[in-house]
Amino acid sequence: MQEVEEFRKYLRKKGKKNRVIDGLIKRCNIFEEFLHKRQKHGMDVADKEDLLAFFDAIKDQKADVSNHLRAIGLYYRFKSKSELSILASNLREQRLSSTRKSFELRNFRGVNPEYADRLAAEGVKNAKRMLELGKTQISRQRLSDKTGIPARAILEFVKLADLSRIEGVKNIRARLYYDAGIDTVEKMAKWNPEKLRTYLIEFVKKTGFEGIAPLPKEVRSTVETAKNCRILKVLYTICHYLAIKIQIYLHHFRTILEYTNVEAYLIQNSIPNIDD
Repeated sequence: MQEVEEFRKYLRKKGKKNRVIDGLIKRCNIFEEFLHKRQKHGMDVADKEDLLAFFDAIKDQKADVSNHLRAIGLYYRFKSKSELSILASNLREQRLSSTRKSFELRNFRGVNPEYADRLAAEGVKNAKRMLELGKTQISRQRLSDKTGIPARAILEFVKLADLSRIEGVKNIRARLYYDAGIDTVEKMAKWNPEKLRTYLIEFVKKTGFEGIAPLPKEVRSTVETAKNCRILKVLYTICHYLAIKIQIYLHHFRTILEYTNVEAYLIQNSIPNIDD
């Protein structure tokens, strides 16, 4: 790994202690050893396929996979290689999600426990299930009609569940962000960390919220995770759109093949002939 000392300085500016820095660099070196076996000379020439291959190689081992990916993500952020940094972050979140139990709805601060029990009776006990069944206004209204819970209360559960996708945002933090009007990951991603912390300090002071505003490090991590979730959502939307377009074109192509007179098909379906 090149520029080790510069990377150390970068991590110190991020508030990392020497012991933590040593551990991060050690994990980056493990990735480099893996790259050498793939005939790649260092992290600076690695690509997405290398990172995905490394993840596949260690995901079933007892090694602390999430910390390996955290170290790699920090290095690529230091090198301004956003594509690899985001990929490492998303793989880390995928790993954490697979080992993390979804937060139970009744454990969110400030929710109506009776409503949580009614939802549980319908099989909606945790945040993951709440997001699955509450994505749209129609699905929320259907759940409201079925349980007798007001649609506004259903939406509150959905928004708290959405916030809980961010690591460290659960019981108290989810309620703080929700009450402060930052009630979705999408809204969180638009904030500047320093301005967000200042706003939350004032909100706690003004409203008497039972809890404290997050520390600078926590706010930075929260906003960063929200931004990554937002980017992932955009990429998913684009891929979904392209997949639909491809299916449409394939349908046209298959239909064309079924016609013995291709020119007649083109005229019938208002597709301009190349010779026009």
